Amino acid sequence: MADAAEIPVAGVTLAADCAGALYWPEEQLLVISDLHLEKGSSFARRGVLLPPYDTASTLERLAGALSRYMVRTVVALGDSFHDQDGPARLAAADRAKLKELQRGRDWVWIAGNHDPEPADHLGGVFATSLSLWPLWFRHEPTPQASPGEIAGHLHPVARVIGRGRALTRRCFVSDGARLVMPAFGAYAGGLNIRHAAFVEVFGALAFTAHLLGRRRLYILNIIATPKT
Repeated sequence: MADAAEIPVAGVTLAADCAGALYWPEEQLLVISDLHLEKGSSFARRGVLLPPYDTASTLERLAGALSRYMVRTVVALGDSFHDQDGPARLAAADRAKLKELQRGRDWVWIAGNHDPEPADHLGGVFATSLSLWPLWFRHEPTPQASPGEIAGHLHPVARVIGRGRALTRRCFVSDGARLVMPAFGAYAGGLNIRHAAFVEVFGALAFTAHLLGRRRLYILNIIATPKT
């Protein structure tokens, strides 16, 4: 728990990990979002060459997060693969690593816009959303949803300028009632939290961002004019 910060959501205290995972201690449940596995190989098919190590790197970071907690259930909040054919392109070593991480745990794949259909031979179960009162897990956040929603999809990042330098970090975003997860994938991009999309989710640009650092999370309270 040393690398985590407490974030309350709908009366539940969750631990936000520096890797970008969220842990619910009472349920021994770990939440991750937007892994975008096989993004490198997806780009390669279109002639854009990226180092083909994003899946291995992402799974290694996930293994680190799992090692820090007692995890009985893993919930992946959609866009776990960058496209529908991603599972078929998994290298044998990466597929074996995923099976190792699943061993002894329940694993729930939530459908995303990049991977809307279940994949064969991937392990775990598939769902469009998951409700564990008082929390509700889904891929795409609902505008001004009821308290308890935890979603991904938006890939929130915050840009901080100080001492003549600009720093952009992935972050958790929450107003205490709802939470948007950072993207977990090595090659996943990001959307600035001042974007109007976050106003649609929270009803106003008034929330707390927990920025991911190497050893801790940094709190940034947001009350600002949105970007369009």
